[in-house]
Amino acid sequence: MSANAEKFDAWIRDDFVAMNSELEALYWAQDDRAAVEGVGEAIKKDLLESGRALIAPLVAEGNTDEGFDRAFDLLGNLGLYMAALRRHELTNPAQEEKSPHREASALGMHIAASLGVVPRFSTGHLAMLNRAVDGKQKTFTDLQDEDLFITYNTIGIFGYKRAAEAIRRILPLGVSHPVAAVLFKDAADALRSILASNKTLFEKLDVDRFFYCVRPYYKPYRVGRHEYRGANAGDFSEINELDLLLGVCKANDPYYSQLLVDKMLFMTPDDQANLRNAMRRVSLLDEFLGCADAYADRSWFQKNLTAFLSVCELFGAVGAQHHDALVAKFISAPSTDLDQSRLAQVTASGPPLPVLLNALEILRDLRLAADRQDINSRYQDFSRLRSLIG
Repeated sequence: MSANAEKFDAWIRDDFVAMNSELEALYWAQDDRAAVEGVGEAIKKDLLESGRALIAPLVAEGNTDEGFDRAFDLLGNLGLYMAALRRHELTNPAQEEKSPHREASALGMHIAASLGVVPRFSTGHLAMLNRAVDGKQKTFTDLQDEDLFITYNTIGIFGYKRAAEAIRRILPLGVSHPVAAVLFKDAADALRSILASNKTLFEKLDVDRFFYCVRPYYKPYRVGRHEYRGANAGDFSEINELDLLLGVCKANDPYYSQLLVDKMLFMTPDDQANLRNAMRRVSLLDEFLGCADAYADRSWFQKNLTAFLSVCELFGAVGAQHHDALVAKFISAPSTDLDQSRLAQVTASGPPLPVLLNALEILRDLRLAADRQDINSRYQDFSRLRSLIG
């Protein structure tokens, strides 16, 4: 990491956090906690200008790529800065044709183009690749609820990674292999760990603190002329690898493939490669269906199918938990208290809240293989396999 990049990183971990925290305290003390315009203007100016002064030398420096981790980390720091500007209404894509922050945009596009990712911070920057220093990970503020949210999101993501790794290992072995049941158990254990960690998060996380002080840092903002949606906790490959490899979703489903296209560049290059690989594989659901007529009465079929169905049920349960607990409790419910003028920009993904909720409901029901005729649910296929269990 260059000396200029080190200075910027140190600022992001210290003064940047302090200024955001000061502003959050001012917003929190108001009757209308969503009103940020005209509040803490001196602090906002300091945040804006201090960051710009550190970014300008990095733009002049040119090639800041000293390996993926370092370049990606710098892009994350830049993204955190721009997200904070968005949170404090120092930029707003609804009121601009291009970002007013030219240096930050130039550096972001330079790095992102060389890496093949979006030019803003993404899940990887605050989860899988968030390097801690002296026991402290990067955050926007010093609020306990933000640290809690990031920590448990990361725990959940690594649970998905363990589950997907186990499922991947079954592919070259085949569903009849004697080790398949062991790997299905590994995947099931990982999914149970996600259910447990999510439950803890939903119990500990304060609804208002999340809605008013954490969520606003994940809003869309412009880099150059283009508006990029906010970071999403699902912007990593393994959750979609499980969709495809288990068979609850299909890559040739226009609805689902659009989702993959939209999120591809929000993932790291390694994750992008893993997802592309999963898109060309035959799902385990289809493998079981393909051999059901010939082998349904064999002991291996009964054992491995039972283990497979258990994994699919757990995967659906985690999807339902996310939608029915996190989204309903921490986004939908508090949104009812917002002034109508603020609802248009309440979601990190950009669309109005009702549109987002409908999309998330469809994804939940695909993962549950729900009995719905209006989506490409695998309900009938799963029902057939369940009927074969003796």
